[in-house]
Order: sequence, then structure tokens, then C-alpha cells
Amino acid sequence: MMMAAAVNENFANYSNYLIRSAMFVYALAFLAHLAEWVFGGRSKIAVQSAALTSDAAPPTAVPAVTVRAAGQAGTTTIERPKVITRASASDRDISDGPGAAGGNEKGDLYGRIAISFTVLAWVLHVCGVAFRAASVQRAPWGNMYEFSTTFGAVAVGAYLLLLALKKNVRWIGLFLTTSVLLDLGLALSVLYTSSEQLVPALHSYWLWIHVSCAIISGAVFYLAAVGTMLYLFRDHYEVALMTGQASNTRWGDIMRRLPAAASLDKFAYRMNALVFPLWTFTIIAGAIWAQAAWGHYWEWDPKETWSFITWVVYAGYLHARATAGWKGRKAAYLALVAFACFLFNYYGVNIFVTGKHSYAGV
Repeated sequence: MMMAAAVNENFANYSNYLIRSAMFVYALAFLAHLAEWVFGGRSKIAVQSAALTSDAAPPTAVPAVTVRAAGQAGTTTIERPKVITRASASDRDISDGPGAAGGNEKGDLYGRIAISFTVLAWVLHVCGVAFRAASVQRAPWGNMYEFSTTFGAVAVGAYLLLLALKKNVRWIGLFLTTSVLLDLGLALSVLYTSSEQLVPALHSYWLWIHVSCAIISGAVFYLAAVGTMLYLFRDHYEVALMTGQASNTRWGDIMRRLPAAASLDKFAYRMNALVFPLWTFTIIAGAIWAQAAWGHYWEWDPKETWSFITWVVYAGYLHARATAGWKGRKAAYLALVAFACFLFNYYGVNIFVTGKHSYAGV
């Protein structure tokens, strides 16, 4: 018994070491992504020159240009192309930006280095979660510390999977590494609890099913939320661009490199729609587990209530997109409200509200 306890303690120490090592490599990935955005930008002169020659000129009345050829009595009238603006972002004739590297070879190199660091950090991160599971001989998500570390690993894994599928999502990298560093830092400094067994109600195979689905759902919801927030910034930039009010500052250069607002809007919608059925199953699985553990499928426990609220808001968002034709900012705000409900369900309910799901360990 004492030898087994010593082995479990060693596994827990290995887990902490690997998580801290992953944080260090994530920090390197963050710096490399930051360098990609900085060195991938163009100089102020180049930005201003591109703005002057861009096809996206202000949608004002453009006079015709009259050209008189040498030695000819007649004149030829050339109409300058008009810039068409529409109310919906999805109808704008604006293509995606060149990406974080901005088409710059040096910036692209930093971006590739950042991805390499992210892969290495993710491997260390996953190994840390695995050693935590070995130290307690159960699923490694029995408290907020374990849930947070696993959540970060799944979010990065989903991002790397999209990259492996040749999706143009490298623009997420800077924001993802930043949030993962914050997530792991909070987990180690505030949420950390030592390895220990769970309360009897959690000793069930439903722990693997219910909580793993919740973690996967939250990770994909997070990626969608990043896309939604960037959509709001990019949409504001495009409106300014179409009205001739876009700035040629560094901020404008960053906005120029993002995907078009329509692409960001579509990305967020597809991510939310993809994972919503899994979130629905998460709630159903939780109800089945509650029946097995407590004899009731639903008792309006705070965690159950906020899970249902989150489901309702996401369902409203998807329904509005599918039937009411909501696109753009209205849908984006609703999607962010839904993700805020998810965050409160995780942090707020676990820390500030007492209920049957109070297993935070903090």
C-alpha cells in the first residue's frame, strides 16, 4: 500500500513538471506567434501605398476620366470601376487576408516555428494530463484543476487537428497560446489540488462519458468564440474600409491580414453547429448519471440549470441563423452571450454556488 502511494505521488510530481514544461514551451510559441504578426506586417509606407492603390476605394461618386489620344481628334471616355457596398458582411466582395504572416517570408518562418513549439507543448501537456490520471487511477477531470488542464489540451488539440486538415486557422494561434497560458497559470496557482480520490457519487463510467463530452464541447465553443470576437473587429474594419475611413496604422495592417468578416462569421457558425449536438448529449448523459447516482434525472441543481441555460442560448443562436436569417453582429453578440454562460457555468457555479456538483476542490 505504501509503495503504491509512493508511485502515485511520483506520477503526480511528473504531471506537475510536465505541465510547467508545457507552459514554458507554450510561452515560446506565443513569442513566435507574436513575431509572426510583428514581422509579417508591412512598413507604414507600404501600407499607405497599398491603401491608395486598393480597389476598395470610398464608395463615392467617381467621375469619368477623359483621355485624348495624341494626333486624334476624338476622345475616349473610361469609366472607373465602382465599389459596391452591401449591408451584409457575407455579401461584400472582400477576400480573405493573407494571414498572420502577411505574405512575408520572415513572418511565415516565425509562424512555422510557432506551430512547432505548439505541437511540442501540446505533447508535454497531454503527457502531464496522462500522468495525473495515472496518479489517481481514474479520469483526470474530477476537480477544477484537472478539468482546466484537460480543457486546454483539448482546445490545442482541436486547433492542431484543423491545421492538419489544411484549414486556414493559423490566425488563431496567438490568441490560443495566450489563453492556454492563462488557463494553466490559473490552474497551477489558484485551482491546484493534490491528487486524491473522488466522492462516491463520481465513481462511475459516466465520468468518462459525461465530462469528456463537456470538455470537448467547451474547447470547440472556445475556438468559435475566438472567431466571433475577431469577426466583430474585422467587420468594423471592413465597414471603415468601404466608407473610406480605414486607418493605415499598425492596427489596420493587423486587421488586413485576418480572414474576411464573412469567413470568420462562417467559421464561428460551423464550429458552434458542429459541437452543439455533443453539448446536447452532454446534458442528457449528465441526467442519466444523476439518476444512477442520486435517483433523480433532474433537480434543477445550479450546474444543471446553467447547463440548460447555455444550451438554450446556443439553440437560440443556431435557430436564429437557420430560420430568421440572423447573420453578422446580432448573431455574434448572441454567440458570445452563449459562451459567457458556458464560462459562468464552469467558473461561477463551481466557485461561488453550492450544489451537488461542488467538486471544485478550491
